[in-house]
Amino acid sequence: MREVLPDLLRWWREGATVGMATVVATFRSAPYPPGVSMLVGPTGEAVGSVSGGCVEAAVYDLSQSVVASGRPVLERYGVSDDDAVAVGLTCGGILDVFVEAVGPQSFPELGAVAEDIEAGRPVAVATVVEHPDPERVGRRIVVRPHGTGETHEGGLGSERSDHAIADDVRGLLESGHSAMLVYGPDGERRGEGMRVFAAVFAPPPRLIVFGAIDFASAMAAMGRFLGYRVTVCDARPVFATESRFPAAHEVVVGWPHRYLAAEAEAGRVDERTMLAVLTHDPKFDGPLLEVALRLPKVGYIGAMGSRRTHEGRLERLREAGLTEAELSRLSSPIGLDLGARTAEETAVSIAAEIISLRWGGTGDRLSGVEGPIHRSGD
Repeated sequence: MREVLPDLLRWWREGATVGMATVVATFRSAPYPPGVSMLVGPTGEAVGSVSGGCVEAAVYDLSQSVVASGRPVLERYGVSDDDAVAVGLTCGGILDVFVEAVGPQSFPELGAVAEDIEAGRPVAVATVVEHPDPERVGRRIVVRPHGTGETHEGGLGSERSDHAIADDVRGLLESGHSAMLVYGPDGERRGEGMRVFAAVFAPPPRLIVFGAIDFASAMAAMGRFLGYRVTVCDARPVFATESRFPAAHEVVVGWPHRYLAAEAEAGRVDERTMLAVLTHDPKFDGPLLEVALRLPKVGYIGAMGSRRTHEGRLERLREAGLTEAELSRLSSPIGLDLGARTAEETAVSIAAEIISLRWGGTGDRLSGVEGPIHRSGD
């Protein structure tokens, strides 16, 4: 929903009802992950995509029917092992798409949800997409973390369901992942019959680039392009300037290890935080890596340098007391073997390694790899 939110919110504020189709589950090599949405506006405009063009025409027609009837529908597109449905995906994947009519009456909480998303506050929308009782399909609750006032709004049809699902969705909020959850008809965790899609909107993941060098400028641009909130940090004020790093969301002048320790202490470093150490100077990267490799939660730690530089770095880190398990978290030399030469190519190499580790890719050429193209990740 995030990608179509501006149009959705504009129509919502105008009092219009629009069709919203959301991918809630994928199988095999589906082109888009769960959570992406497509809108059909009040005068027939199509905004967004659920499959990159494979099934948009069918989803468009279904969205118009749902708006007319007011009845939400869960539809599967693709070809399964047992059934051949009317519309197939050329990529061979399977999509479960939930189509609903969205307007001020059906989704009164949308304005507050949009405010949370725009402000970078964690929020999730949990919607019943399948239930034995058709009247409960389409019901939703809005879930926020503990300590933020009212922790959930709306209702799924029973108090038991609301509390059970709100608790589970808060766990998803911590990880920043959307997911399909399965329960019994009244929210029983060991049952089946009710499926709830939790669309999680968490602040963007972070990329912290240490070292205000030319490679850092290219890495900041790449990180922003990939949707990260990018910070560049360097202790040298003459180099760490906003004019040199226009793609960064913030440029911090400070000793890297002190900055990272303070961010971790403040709870702003987690599994979705990526660290690219490009300082290439022992007096900076040594203390920094001592802090980074001891953090309990961090998504990626990569350090630039030749293999000889890396061996010397490992020796100093061992002398500082780091264990082999801690050292194994370090990706150095940084990036994948792409034969990169320029700063921009190196940024692609580093980004490729981050993506590969995030989704479990091999880094090999797809033409020589068997199995699914898209992996589910965690």
